[in-house]
Amino acid sequence: MPPMLFPALPLLLGATLTFRALRHALCRLPLPAHVRADPLRTWRWHNLLVSFAHSIVSGIWALLCIWQTPEMLVDVESAWSLSGYLLVCFSAGYFIHDTLDIVVSQQARASWEYLVHHVMAMGAFFSGIFWSRFVGGGVLTLLVEVSNIFLTIRMMMKINNAQDLLLYRVNKYINLFMYFLFRLAPQAYLTHFFLGYAGQRNLGTFLLGILLMLDVMILVYFSRLLRSDFCPQGVPSRQHKDKFLIE
Repeated sequence: MPPMLFPALPLLLGATLTFRALRHALCRLPLPAHVRADPLRTWRWHNLLVSFAHSIVSGIWALLCIWQTPEMLVDVESAWSLSGYLLVCFSAGYFIHDTLDIVVSQQARASWEYLVHHVMAMGAFFSGIFWSRFVGGGVLTLLVEVSNIFLTIRMMMKINNAQDLLLYRVNKYINLFMYFLFRLAPQAYLTHFFLGYAGQRNLGTFLLGILLMLDVMILVYFSRLLRSDFCPQGVPSRQHKDKFLIE
């Protein structure tokens, strides 16, 4: 079925409202005592719970899309499937929700890196949603959500001051492996693919620009991860309380 037959705006609105409703439902869950004592940690906890749910669903969904439509691995621009299209709409709705959540909760200053990332991600996803191109690229990008499952577990344990648990120590090695496999490797593959659009004046060049900016952000995050979990002596003792990214 041609992708233009699918109503993009209702799908985006539905996905956004779904994540908003999920946040309200998750807010009813009991909080760890250490999190409950701090309003900022409480907001971060709820925000990460929604992120965790999105990562589980979209990460598994992206793997299924590639298994069902393996041509997405080679035909990043033209490969299309209904499942992949809906996945891109679903994740774009999450980024819209999370952007609004950050702004409405007055965390924009502390979370500016996330806002920049979300705007770039939405700009890339809209090419598949509204122009029916690069849906395969969007699906490959969402493989990062498999890595985010373990990254979010790490962040939630840090917020709860649970770094001394065995689960944290095990997760940090799994997280590192998943970071290579589902974040760095797909990003390198997509960067190599989109470099073919360099010098052209088309949508591919626009997406290449977004991808290169994301490359820089991912490498910065990776250096923070290594410094925090594997070289803690190099982490400054003074931490900014309002910083959304828990290093």
